[in-house]
Amino acid sequence: MTSASHDEPLVLVHRDRGRFDLVLNRPAQFNALSEEMLAALKAELAVVAADPAARCVVLSGAGRAFCAGHDLRQMRATPDIAYYRDLFGACTEVMQAIAALPLPVIARVHGIATAAGCQLVASCDLAVASSEARFAVSGINVGLFCSTPAVALSRNVPAKRAFEMLVTGQFIDAATAESWGLTNRTVAPGDLDAAVDDFVRTIMAKSPAAIRHGKALFHAQRERPSADAYALATEVMARNMMEEDAGEGIDAFLQKRAPVWAGA
Repeated sequence: MTSASHDEPLVLVHRDRGRFDLVLNRPAQFNALSEEMLAALKAELAVVAADPAARCVVLSGAGRAFCAGHDLRQMRATPDIAYYRDLFGACTEVMQAIAALPLPVIARVHGIATAAGCQLVASCDLAVASSEARFAVSGINVGLFCSTPAVALSRNVPAKRAFEMLVTGQFIDAATAESWGLTNRTVAPGDLDAAVDDFVRTIMAKSPAAIRHGKALFHAQRERPSADAYALATEVMARNMMEEDAGEGIDAFLQKRAPVWAGA
């Protein structure tokens, strides 16, 4: 898709059983995150969160880019600190909604992912990038340090690498993004969909209950001291063992057969 009419939604939604594809749909603006785009994305994430059959989300961009960050023209039109607090707060709510979803979110990245677009990649649980993709937190180039993108970026990329990106605003290529931990896979442009599909198939073959427990635990324990993290993980793992899927999975392993997951 190369263009979007005013009548088209800002986030396109395609559903195939438990897979949801959310497509940022402002291709002429390189999918810049306007106020309206953020509201639409937050609303669609809430729909997915409320759907018990949802198993995986793929987040992508229409047109030539994944996402070019905030809409700078819209930002300049309202030079008011209360407005900016609300705008960056709305963006933060979207990023936190991705983390709070009880299922994996995969970024499918092509073209550029800059500033809040790079933050969006860092906020997803997994990311697959075209070898032609490029990443930057480039606010510094227009006099704005990418403070909110720094939160997600610094939780993916080592501190000195993250600060280098933030303070120089320079692009890194897809291979560098993978080696620094921002993405999981780098593939040829023609292989991007197949690589994403492979992740989706693998995830959807697992226990929905185990993934639900596991994603919540993974994010909750990361910022805790080791002892607290282990205490939380112990409780979550014990609760996971009480799920029907855990009993089924262990029985299937012992009986040398494929498991049949509840709700799959």
